[in-house]
Amino acid sequence: MDSSAAPRTEPRQESLTSPPARKGRKGLLRYPVVRQLIRFTGVGLVCTATSLALYALFRPWMGPQLANASALIITSLMNTALNRRLTFKITGNWKRTRDHVNGLIVIAVALVITGGSLGVLHALRPEATLSEDLWTTTLSGFVATGVRFTLLRHWIFRRARHV
Repeated sequence: MDSSAAPRTEPRQESLTSPPARKGRKGLLRYPVVRQLIRFTGVGLVCTATSLALYALFRPWMGPQLANASALIITSLMNTALNRRLTFKITGNWKRTRDHVNGLIVIAVALVITGGSLGVLHALRPEATLSEDLWTTTLSGFVATGVRFTLLRHWIFRRARHV
């Protein structure tokens, strides 16, 4: 048998300009909201640790309410920038200022939730310790986080809900 008649099995070269083939995601990761929640959680852990550290740093000089507000405002800019880029995959300057202004509105909701919980704690226990303050802001922060994700996903970054 002639070897020149055998079919060629060399791999076909792809064009350098075509994008690589994307494999479909399996399981829960095929849903954009699940991938966004995973990325949002990572951003949230970093921002929560930063916020708690700032709160612990500020509380001796400012008191619980002002320390909470200061820590939340400082970390909200970081949080909005990280969620914009990492969670919702938005890059570039288009609508960045609007996104950050809306992020400050969302953080005001979080401030009402966490500040309200601190107010209740100190009304019930005026001698509350730093540890009790941190537990209260952390637990109420979980509620605020759920509200924040919902507002970010369905209001501020709705243009990128499906990434």
